[in-house]
Amino acid sequence: MADSWNTDTGEAVYRSRDAVKNLKIRVRIERVTSTAALSQHLQQHVLSQQDGGAIELETLTPQGQKGDNDEELVVGWQEKLFSQYEMELFQNESACQTPLDRQYLTEIRALNKAKGRRNHRIFTYTDHDRFTSCLPIQQLQYPTDLLTTTKSGPTFLAERMASVRNRRQERRTLDSSIPKSKIVIWEPTEEFVKNSHVVNNAMQTMHIMADLAPPGRLGQKENEYLLLTIKTDGSGTVIVKPDFNKGKEPYRIVTVGQKREVWRLNVENVCTAMQPEEKEREQNMYKDLYVRHKEYLNSLVGQDFEMPPLGILRYMMNGEIVSAKGFEYDNLYIHFFMELPNNWSSLPYQSHSGVTQTCRAKTLGKENVAFFSYPFSFEAFYMSEKESEEPILQWPVIYFKVLSLDSWQRYRTEGYGYLLFPAIPGMLCTLQ
Repeated sequence: MADSWNTDTGEAVYRSRDAVKNLKIRVRIERVTSTAALSQHLQQHVLSQQDGGAIELETLTPQGQKGDNDEELVVGWQEKLFSQYEMELFQNESACQTPLDRQYLTEIRALNKAKGRRNHRIFTYTDHDRFTSCLPIQQLQYPTDLLTTTKSGPTFLAERMASVRNRRQERRTLDSSIPKSKIVIWEPTEEFVKNSHVVNNAMQTMHIMADLAPPGRLGQKENEYLLLTIKTDGSGTVIVKPDFNKGKEPYRIVTVGQKREVWRLNVENVCTAMQPEEKEREQNMYKDLYVRHKEYLNSLVGQDFEMPPLGILRYMMNGEIVSAKGFEYDNLYIHFFMELPNNWSSLPYQSHSGVTQTCRAKTLGKENVAFFSYPFSFEAFYMSEKESEEPILQWPVIYFKVLSLDSWQRYRTEGYGYLLFPAIPGMLCTLQ
């Protein structure tokens, strides 16, 4: 039996264009080591041997409630299913601290007046619940063959290493700003990127849980076990942990305690498949949308290519000052300007000069390199005095002046350079 368990409890990432509200998941749990099933088997064996004591044995037989040994539910995205603990907690108005708690109080009272909740052991924590972001760590760890782990204290080696691994924490001001002496982190750690990264898609989380307590003892927090975690963002990414069974063996859950009961878990995706007619209609809609967007872009660009006047060469240059290396001082910046020879002109609003930002150098090997990555563009016109096929006699020149800035805001000239406007596109030029 031990070989028929699914031990791959890693997360799976799915991408879908459909709305996440249509997500439906069937969850089934089944007790494998059941003391109730064993007592029932022994009782039937005794009843088959002696008929006289049948009434007495049936009287002493405990009547199990529906869902004690197995349960199957279809759960929708962010569908709230209350646990026995929540049913008892939110019946008291004094325990309701937030508007969400008072909403749960109203829903639970409505459930009690009706037929009751449709779930017995399986329940959910939605993204708005207070328990979603603060579940115990032992409920969120997946070892190789179990879905939950027991509570374990730190080992002797872990306690000794705790003092060694302590690092000096980065001091931040009251407004959580980084000191100006350490503006750029050249080798950021994974934790620094996680805490400082701006582009962070907000994920919505949902936990499907189960109360695996013995029959008659439901409603205790220590008996709650995590079955499934679902996360999604606004871009159509859905993360499921563990993955759907997809015909594979079920997962195994081992409870904590003296009995250490074993439960079987099956997770299936039961979303309604799109009909072929609806799928074709959706594809046609996307095609129509793409065609309209393409027509809109073409209307912005226009169909006619803008030609220069007769006898005039239009020169457009898009360049980038990438880096500077080999200079003595730090805090470098570059001042550049263009010189146009005879028969060359530019537009009245066209700037002929520019200044890069101040950049600190980074050591690469034996060189100190300052990376600017400064883009610039320039447009010029050449007008020929007479019609001829002779090449252009003189090209415009771009001059560079490298300067450094010290702590007293004084600048020093570090070097000069010049470059002719390239006649071939896509050239990488290096100035010595």
